[in-house]
Amino acid sequence: MNRLIVEELEPITLVGGGELASGALEEALALAPVLAAADGGAVAALAAGHVPQAVIGDFDSLPGDVRGRLPPGSLFPVAEQDSTDFDKALRRISAPAVLAVGFLGARVDHQLAAFNTLVQGHPAPCVLIGETEVIFHLTHAVDLPAEAGEVISLFPMQPVQGRSEGLEWPIDGLRMSPMGRIGTSNRATGPVRLVPEGPGLLVIVPRRLLAEVVAAVRLDLRLDLRRD
Repeated sequence: MNRLIVEELEPITLVGGGELASGALEEALALAPVLAAADGGAVAALAAGHVPQAVIGDFDSLPGDVRGRLPPGSLFPVAEQDSTDFDKALRRISAPAVLAVGFLGARVDHQLAAFNTLVQGHPAPCVLIGETEVIFHLTHAVDLPAEAGEVISLFPMQPVQGRSEGLEWPIDGLRMSPMGRIGTSNRATGPVRLVPEGPGLLVIVPRRLLAEVVAAVRLDLRLDLRRD
């Protein structure tokens, strides 16, 4: 059962145990001050001088001495081994958006697992922050203030189509697939609008657009509460 552990009305930062892009944690916290960690991400959080509000995972990457430095009420072990700690955490977070750091970098297998997790469907949309780029799952139309010449890459995790404005090579009518046509190394001609026709399309844009990406993908939980 995926019981919610973190419930916030503002975006949160989630740190993983992988390689941290330079300045990424502080940049994320400036936009999303509440901090959670996926398993060994707590090590990186403490090393940077931050105590996560919640640590979620199977704890196989959380050393005992580190666990002892965390408030007991912040530890939320999830024993199953059928999913990654990233997935475990996202399934238990409700927030307008999650800014994820420490999930890209040194190990390619970890990066592939993170991309797979992005498209699984979770309570909150998630933005992965890398050294020079940010990555998110395109689930609805987004508008981004890209500048002419900036790289806008699209990678299909399953067969998918979409529409675009502001790309040098429009994607309208294209059938993209991980085993066929992909959309990497496209370029903006100016502001970009992307519209998916089904799930499964990852968008990779320059990191300078992080705040705009978060604004574009975030949910309005307050509106949802008013409707209830």
